[in-house]
Amino acid sequence: MTSRRKFIQQTTAGAAALTIPFNVPAKTFRPMTDPGALVLSTWNFGLKANEEAWKVLKADGRALDAVCAGVKIPEADPKVTSVGYGGLPDRDGRVTLDSCVMDEFGNAGSVCAIEHIMHPSSVARLVMEKTPHVILVGEGALQFAIDQGFKKENLLTPESEQAWKNWLKTGDYKPINWENNHDTIGMIAIDSKGNLSGCCTTSGLAYKMHGRVGDSPIIGAGLFVDNEVGAATATGNGEYVIKVAGTAMIVELMRQGKSPVEACHEVVMRVAKKFPDKVKDIQTAFIAINKHGEYGGYALRKGFQYAHYNTEGFGLSDSEFFAE
Repeated sequence: MTSRRKFIQQTTAGAAALTIPFNVPAKTFRPMTDPGALVLSTWNFGLKANEEAWKVLKADGRALDAVCAGVKIPEADPKVTSVGYGGLPDRDGRVTLDSCVMDEFGNAGSVCAIEHIMHPSSVARLVMEKTPHVILVGEGALQFAIDQGFKKENLLTPESEQAWKNWLKTGDYKPINWENNHDTIGMIAIDSKGNLSGCCTTSGLAYKMHGRVGDSPIIGAGLFVDNEVGAATATGNGEYVIKVAGTAMIVELMRQGKSPVEACHEVVMRVAKKFPDKVKDIQTAFIAINKHGEYGGYALRKGFQYAHYNTEGFGLSDSEFFAE
């Protein structure tokens, strides 16, 4: 985790090193013409995820392929206890996963509360590509995954199981607060052809009620893409993202001319205004890219970081925020 305003940057082969300052308007990051490829993702583990996604983008690959490749990195990492394998379970000790994808054509796919599948994002993509539906849930999503060749796996690592057992000793069957428990990975990208896509994937709130679904697999809440305008994704307490239709609203605000940072800020402020008594307890954060390649993020609470990777290199930024 970097300190505030510390920038981690390496350049791609042959690319010149370029230091990008923090906390300036997103429009200064990229020119208004020829935006080039860019991938943006939530949290510090987005650095490794972006690196994988960039392999696709630098080869002039499709943004959808890039984000689907990128999010598989934290999904398979047992040290990331809020995504995929090793994700902290619900209050009954079951690891349930949520994910969605959306492409440049407006196609979308989603799985909710799926168990035993390490890469729910890959299943969500197949829902989009091979069914007439957008969302499959629970046992139906699992059966679809098996029919598509996915193998059932035990996603509860010994470490996550022990953490759950420790929680049971004092837990009163209420989900724990947002601190260290909100690390959804949302990833959005623009490719060399100027097309946008996104993916969002999570194991959700630790020790949640069994069957709980947050914003991450909900199109228009955890993720939204409009190839004429831009893309946005969310992280934090999903119930509050859903209640303001967060990412769909950000894209519409960008359509009206707001920059990504301005649009993210406005939606965060809507959360703060609607739920002032919750500000001290929750986190809600967004990142966004517009069609011109401008990008940025904004958070309700201090501590949110987002990772970015383009031809100038990669880095991790501390987001601006509303409250400490």
